Amino acid sequence: MSSVYESLGTGDDRLDETLRPAQMEEFVGQPKLIENLRLYIQAARMRGESLDHVLFAGQPGLGKTTLARLIAAEMGAQIKETSGPVLERAGDLVGTLTSLEEGDVLFIDEIHRLPVTVEEYLYSAMEDGHVDVMLDTGPAARSVRIDLKPFTLIGATTREGLLTAPFRARFGVLERLEPYPVSDLMRIVTRSARILGVTVNDEGCELLASRARGTPRIANRILRRVRDVAQVLGEGQIDTAIAQDGLSRLGIDENGLTAMDRKLIETLAKSGGGPVGLKTLAVAVGEEEDTIEDVYEPFLIQQGFITKTPRGRSLTDHGIQVSGFRLGPNAARKRELF
Repeated sequence: MSSVYESLGTGDDRLDETLRPAQMEEFVGQPKLIENLRLYIQAARMRGESLDHVLFAGQPGLGKTTLARLIAAEMGAQIKETSGPVLERAGDLVGTLTSLEEGDVLFIDEIHRLPVTVEEYLYSAMEDGHVDVMLDTGPAARSVRIDLKPFTLIGATTREGLLTAPFRARFGVLERLEPYPVSDLMRIVTRSARILGVTVNDEGCELLASRARGTPRIANRILRRVRDVAQVLGEGQIDTAIAQDGLSRLGIDENGLTAMDRKLIETLAKSGGGPVGLKTLAVAVGEEEDTIEDVYEPFLIQQGFITKTPRGRSLTDHGIQVSGFRLGPNAARKRELF
């Protein structure tokens, strides 16, 4: 069974685009961030300038890409989207920067994965509006300066700590997106259900929202799968019974845990509650380290199932209780030491 965190295919990707807000007024949640963006955008437009460079940080699925597109729309600008891993060489970045028209928005997802040499080219582009390109090598090498049209760089990262201090300092607007409360996720599920043509009652809506880990993307993906159950078994309506059936089919339990979450918890329990290093944990569960850190760990930590220690990951008492394993007193003493 595929995880609700994995890509669900081309059709679902197109639905993802359909469910994205098209205007800032339609964006649900992050009220303080939205208030700040509105003010910054209004001020930039009043001055007739491009918006200052923006950095969005936060776990996957909270709306960083959507906000970048909404900023471009509010500024009446075109947006070009790329990602850190795609920009492998300085030439890739220079080609992208020189193609921008005045006022355009350049959105770089996973910006923390930019190679250092590429990142350094952005310093002068962001601060001084030009890039210096080296031609030839050796004694014949020479530098050519290319002036750029004013633009706005919007970066998105799930690992803000991996950005160098000089790079981070060049962003004028730094905003962190936080997990959404259930009330906001209910509004998102209700709106998405209306777009998808399925009815969801209050109880079913709250149940789906409460299992979405504070993340709109997950809420929408759960909704799409539960919609399938509703259309086949529930006459197109999502009530409590249909919602519970759909969540069960997705492997999401009453604690909001998926199969991988439970596997992580059980692995720690079998190791005496931890601490277990991330690399060892990744090998044990067959998942990438980055995926564990970016996708699974934030929820497990927020909900009090695991903690990070200097020696690795450890189960909390709550995590031990959920795991169903009985740990001896030595395991409890070991957790206290770390």
